Parts: sequence; C-alpha cells; structure tokens
Amino acid sequence: MTKKRLWTCLAALACVFWGISGLFAKGLFNISSSIRPIWISQVRMVVSGVLLLIFAQITGKRPLKTMTDKKDAITVIAYGLLGLLPVQYCYFIVVQEANASIATVLQFIGPFFVLFYMVVFEHQVLRAIDVIAAVVAFIGVFFLATHGHFNQLSLTPSVLFWGLISAVGVATNTLIPRRLLDHTSSLVVTGWGLLFSGIALVIAHPVWPKVPNNINIFWLMAGVIVIGTLIPFQWMMGSLRYIKPSTASLLDAFEPVSATIGSVIIFGLVMAPIDWIGSIMIICAVLALNWEPKSHNKKE
Repeated sequence: MTKKRLWTCLAALACVFWGISGLFAKGLFNISSSIRPIWISQVRMVVSGVLLLIFAQITGKRPLKTMTDKKDAITVIAYGLLGLLPVQYCYFIVVQEANASIATVLQFIGPFFVLFYMVVFEHQVLRAIDVIAAVVAFIGVFFLATHGHFNQLSLTPSVLFWGLISAVGVATNTLIPRRLLDHTSSLVVTGWGLLFSGIALVIAHPVWPKVPNNINIFWLMAGVIVIGTLIPFQWMMGSLRYIKPSTASLLDAFEPVSATIGSVIIFGLVMAPIDWIGSIMIICAVLALNWEPKSHNKKE
C-alpha cells in the first residue's frame, strides 16, 4: 500500500472516529442526568488541549512562542472561543437533546456558512453547483426537521438552533485561524484553542457536577478524548502531507454516516425513510460543494 493510500484510509478513519465520539457522549448522557454537555466539553477541551501542547513541545513546535505575539495570541483566543467552543459544546447539546446522528448531520452543513462568508466578504463567485447544493441541503434539513410535514417539527426548536450554531462554529473554526496556520503548526493552534475554550467554559460554569461512581464514565470519557479528539486529529493533520485538502473534505462524509449507523445499531435509533433521504441529501450537497472539475485539479 502506498503512503497516499495509507493516509487516505487513516483520514477516512479519523472522520469515522469523530462520528463515533458523539456515540460515546450519548452513552455518558444515558448513564446519568447529572452529566451535562458543558461538563463533557470542559473535560475534553482542557485535557485534549494540554496533551496536544505537551506533544507540540516535545516535537519542537515551540507552542509558547505563539502566545508571545499579541496578534497571534488574539487569533488563537478567538479561534477557541468563536470556533472550537460552538463546534464542541453546541454539538454535545444536540447529542443530548436528540442523538449523535442528528447532531453530526446538522453540523455537516457548516461549509455552506463558509461559502456564504466567502461570497459576501471575499467576493467569491458562486458556481451553479454551489446554488444547487445549497438548495438540496436546505431541503434535506427541512426533511429532517419536519418529516416532510409543513405544519409540525420532528426536531425541537432547541435542537435546530444549537445544531445550526454548531454548523456556524464549523465555519468560524475554518476561517479564523487561516492566517495563523500559514506560519504556525496546526498542533499548536488547536492545542491552545482547545485549552482556551475549555478554560472559558470552566469560568462560565465552575460548578462540578456530582458524577456517579461508575467505571463506564471513565472509559466513555476517555473515548471522547482519545478516540474522538487526539487520534483523529493526528491522523487528519498527518494525511494532509499526502492527500489534497479537497480530498480530505470529501472524506468528512464518513463522519455523519458513522454517527448515523452507530446510533441505529447501538442506541436503537429508528429513522424514517424521510430521515434517511434528508441525511443523504445533506451529505451529497456538501460533497457537491467540494467538487472541482478535473481540469482544475490538474492545475493544483
């Protein structure tokens, strides 16, 4: 197996792991009502951030140097608070109130918010396929939210709200650190971003919940941190040395697929045909958004 194929497989597996992390979180919520999205987010962000920064220091990335530059420090803090925090925290809110499948599918429409920003603020020209993809994605969300009935919602307004905020977080998570990533390791940027967002949540909600003395909580939380954060991050970042970002973005489709299949198998989630249609429409729309003609690819 060539290095390109190996890292393509690892990138796909990273997306599967991100989808599975929502299943770990749902398992935690099912154990006790005292376990809340904010507690999972606090633990995941602080622990993951510290571990990534330690690894960055060991591998010579000099993470402390980033914080000595005022502009870089402000960017990292904004990335944590406006990017990673809504992506992580709002996602877990939807997982708790609905399921990992819905949370991941709604978050998956984040690229359309990126497209909106690029069109409005950077004057990117819309392609016909972009418009078609946006319409298809909107219809897919409509099917998920209403089961195709105009007069009722199958998802609560709260789930839709936090799911869309999570998708906006995907956009800010992508856009904010662009300048910083030109001269700083992604390992350092993500490490600091996670740490700052986790600290912000601790400050906002310093009360520690009464978590039951259950060994399964430890293992599920470890799964969220290791399988849902540390391993997939390393694999995805490593894969970008061998595969194109456009290829990596297409592999993101494995995340909602794995979350949906896992929710059906593990938690007995029952999805109506219209739910499957809506989910598939959203995934296909995002894949179409990332499609480029072969002539463009050859120029890269």
